[in-house]
Amino acid sequence: MTDMDYRPYVPSAEETRISGDTVEEHTAARLSSPRPQQLFSEWAALADKPFVGMTTGGVKMEGLFGLKPEGAPVEAMASAAWALLDQLSPEERARTHHAVGSPLWQKWQNTEMFVEEHGLRLEKATKPARELAMAVVRASLSDVGYDSSVGVMRLNAFLGEVLNAPGVLNQWSYNFCLFGEPSTEDPWGWQLFGHHLSLSCLTLGGQMVLTPCFMGAEITRADHGPHAGVQMFQDHERLGLELMNGLSPELKQQAIVGHSIMGDDLPEGRRHFADHLHLGGAFQDNRIVPYEGLEAAGLNARQRQSLADLVGAYVGTLPDGPRQAKLEAFERHLAETHFCWIGGTGEADPFYYRVQSPVIFIEFDQHAGVFLNNKEPAKFHVHTIVRTPNGNDYGADLLKQHYQQARGTGHGHDDGHSHDHGHSHGHDHDHEHD
Repeated sequence: MTDMDYRPYVPSAEETRISGDTVEEHTAARLSSPRPQQLFSEWAALADKPFVGMTTGGVKMEGLFGLKPEGAPVEAMASAAWALLDQLSPEERARTHHAVGSPLWQKWQNTEMFVEEHGLRLEKATKPARELAMAVVRASLSDVGYDSSVGVMRLNAFLGEVLNAPGVLNQWSYNFCLFGEPSTEDPWGWQLFGHHLSLSCLTLGGQMVLTPCFMGAEITRADHGPHAGVQMFQDHERLGLELMNGLSPELKQQAIVGHSIMGDDLPEGRRHFADHLHLGGAFQDNRIVPYEGLEAAGLNARQRQSLADLVGAYVGTLPDGPRQAKLEAFERHLAETHFCWIGGTGEADPFYYRVQSPVIFIEFDQHAGVFLNNKEPAKFHVHTIVRTPNGNDYGADLLKQHYQQARGTGHGHDDGHSHDHGHSHGHDHDHEHD
């Protein structure tokens, strides 16, 4: 892959977008300017809408997800989560621990700005608490998934080093939450989010949902300093290009929905000033995204394998059992899967692609500078998103089925929606407000 040099785009002290030595100073200053105000205003308008899930036409497809054990590492996960809870002070626990059906699940965002009143802020936590929070992440993910998560956090610190802004961008610029009571059977989960990273993990009876999952980096390879050698997203870029360039000219033409990565030949409004070409970012839980591009039903065996390899790079964050279940779900809906592309298809070209089916939604996008001052998208700034459409982001569909089943046996809640409240046994987690 072409390894474009970020260094010509490092801003001078006069050009920098960093505003202050601490994240609080920086956030206050940034929120006084029009673009961040516009972004947070858009998000606020979406924030409290009832959860439906991403759909292709506004109507959720039913019957896609079912309750069944998939071998999620629930014992290790629950043990790690209880160890964290036991370490937290009452005040930290009030910020960190919430009901399993809390609307706070949906209030993640991926900017560097620190605006949340919920979550354990890792850079402010004690070292033992921070390590225990990361132990929950490690227990839940595959080795690749954990390494990728830590890689994003380290590249964030590297960006902070390049910009001389470690108080704003560092390895621990993230919030961690627990939802529900850690258990090997009952539903509970966790969330880790901050700049270029958001992981939402719900587990229930051996099943696991790990979406929305946002990973990105502005400077995708650390070339000096304590994190030198950390590099992210090469496989996502390479496999996308291999799939695209392995298509016949006719199929390639079907996949391309736009030639300009700047959106010049796309409908007005398709390229967003903050999300660029992404459609599934923060607060887009209910977004309607029609299918576009190429239908996988038209692919030959080699091209289908190439598509499966690409999807595998994204679901590789999951541990073995849940990963296999996710791949099987993808295969079941292969004929309904669509692949679309925006941008060039050469090694040096920046591009966007999306894989979309009833059960998976994947986006890859190369971005212009936010902290660096490249005006056009570059290889060294990448955003990726994985979602579960049709109502199962945050495991919401499984959670709904779980409570319906519990009501059928005379146990559980009777509030008629999927955001049920977890109950505590000596652990206070009924904090459902910001």
